[in-house]
Amino acid sequence: MIFSLRSKNPLPEGEGWGEGKLVRVLCTALLLGLSPLAHAFDLQQLSDQLARPQVIHGDFIQEKHLRALPKPLTSTGTFVLAKDHGLLWQLNTPLKQDYRITALGIARRNGSEWQMLPGKSAGAEQNRLFLAVLQGDSSGLQRDFELRLQGQPTHWTLMLTPRSLLLKQVFTQINIDGGELVQRIELQEAQGDSTVLKLQNSTRYSPLSDAEQHDFAQ
Repeated sequence: MIFSLRSKNPLPEGEGWGEGKLVRVLCTALLLGLSPLAHAFDLQQLSDQLARPQVIHGDFIQEKHLRALPKPLTSTGTFVLAKDHGLLWQLNTPLKQDYRITALGIARRNGSEWQMLPGKSAGAEQNRLFLAVLQGDSSGLQRDFELRLQGQPTHWTLMLTPRSLLLKQVFTQINIDGGELVQRIELQEAQGDSTVLKLQNSTRYSPLSDAEQHDFAQ
């Protein structure tokens, strides 16, 4: 027996701790201590959680921090994420411009038409990353990044470190924070600049409007 409770002045029966009782308490404490590990929040659970909503509407604030400027360049707008379609990224300030990001690539609205953009630029890689993150595509992210997840379903942080040489030339690390949905994305760039994207007022209960369905269908 590892634990001995014998003393020179033992307590009367019923007033002290017996060895069996101590062992039961220690076992209970160990099980309680191990239970968070047994039910740890993992990447698959995060993917399932983020992929659950069919449609998400929200607002965004994007801050571009450049080493050469004392204040960040700020843009604002709205977004629509549709599980079976892609992402509508609608910039309102400092200028108005709409983008559509799908599995086929990135398109920009030009009047009443959508024009496909080149798919090899750093901006294209960034937008594809946004789509993968917002849709909870951890398998897609794992092809290009080392992933490290901390937290729980209501408050978590996912850290991405690029694997490929191409991505290492663009990003040093990407940090994503969220709860039920993604709330903040920070892209730390290789040249020392960074981009912070804050997703606000997100709601998952409104279906696509007729106009949004038309934008995805074009």
